[in-house]
Amino acid sequence: MITIENNQECFVQLWLRLERTRRLLGMQYRRFCARRVLTSWFGSEATDDFVWEVCSKTVVDEEQIYGLDIIPPPALYPRTSREFLRAVVSVRLGIGMRKVNLKALDAAYSIAFPHSTPINVEKKKRKDSPPDPLSG
Repeated sequence: MITIENNQECFVQLWLRLERTRRLLGMQYRRFCARRVLTSWFGSEATDDFVWEVCSKTVVDEEQIYGLDIIPPPALYPRTSREFLRAVVSVRLGIGMRKVNLKALDAAYSIAFPHSTPINVEKKKRKDSPPDPLSG
């Protein structure tokens, strides 16, 4: 059983725990999917409704709602895992997806995987950059 909070320290632990769970499930020859991760983290609290709610907030495809699609390794493909962790925090705390602290989640990824490229989906383009001479 884990406690979840909407802060960077908790997010670092979630990233590390996600990677440990991936390795553990791999050693047991089991799928690294949302249903298995949630079951291993929350035990009997990971009911079908809980898994469905997390997966419905995570996915784009309707096929992934049941939580059986394989999650790619977090160190190599962080955006899928980022959305999964964001949905777990949202459902567990009963807050909206937009209320999850994305800057802290992205910073926690950089702490958990220091040799990986940092993720920053919310990055905006600078307005004071010079115009591109090739565009026109």
